[in-house]
Amino acid sequence: MQQFIKKVIQWVREFLREKFHQDNELFPYYLTILISFILFAVSLNVFIEITEGLKEDELSPFDDYFIHKIQSFHHPSWIPIFQFITQLGDRSAYVILIFAIGIFFFLRHGKWKFNLQIVLVLILSSLSNLVLKRVINRDRPSLEHLVEVSTLSFPSGHAMSAMAFYGFLLYLGIRLDMRLWLKIVLSGVLGLLILLIGISRIYLGVHFPSDVLAGFIGGLVWVTFCSILFNIIDIYRKKA
Repeated sequence: MQQFIKKVIQWVREFLREKFHQDNELFPYYLTILISFILFAVSLNVFIEITEGLKEDELSPFDDYFIHKIQSFHHPSWIPIFQFITQLGDRSAYVILIFAIGIFFFLRHGKWKFNLQIVLVLILSSLSNLVLKRVINRDRPSLEHLVEVSTLSFPSGHAMSAMAFYGFLLYLGIRLDMRLWLKIVLSGVLGLLILLIGISRIYLGVHFPSDVLAGFIGGLVWVTFCSILFNIIDIYRKKA
């Protein structure tokens, strides 16, 4: 881990020395790449640490504590609310939202680029989640499941896709030209939605808290990776 961090710091120093000049028109792209790279490196290492902790059974106290806290709020009137929230992380919700967002971006910017980017991030997140579930092979909690589930537990697919989809929307909201107050409101709403989708999976008894945490981190890995990729592509297009 220490060697990896040293390499990241060295790369950052060289990157700053070479690319960061205020008179460089590509400065915003380089800055985004730098921030995304740091977040990517940190997220990937955190995900690996969580996975290793799972194998060594070090996550049980964490899971037990948060399951007890969240399950203590159980009440019949809350169940439909959390079932609705968890549906916002379902495949059908993403299809509807992708269509609506695609129309918005086309009408505002005259292009489908952002919609295609969102789809790519979501696909990569979903495919990697399926692979990770099979490799890690963790069973669901032995609690009453208040929604139907059919796959394995780790990492949470809903948490991972929520971070990938809504997290990338949050990234686009920050990057695009909008009023500051609107960016703040949009970031708050999307951030809260991501968190609630993850909590809903624990509340409904279908995931351990560590599943959700790993899902969030895994989704962030793909958001940052794709952010780096898309900004590199934009730089090459501007230089061409």
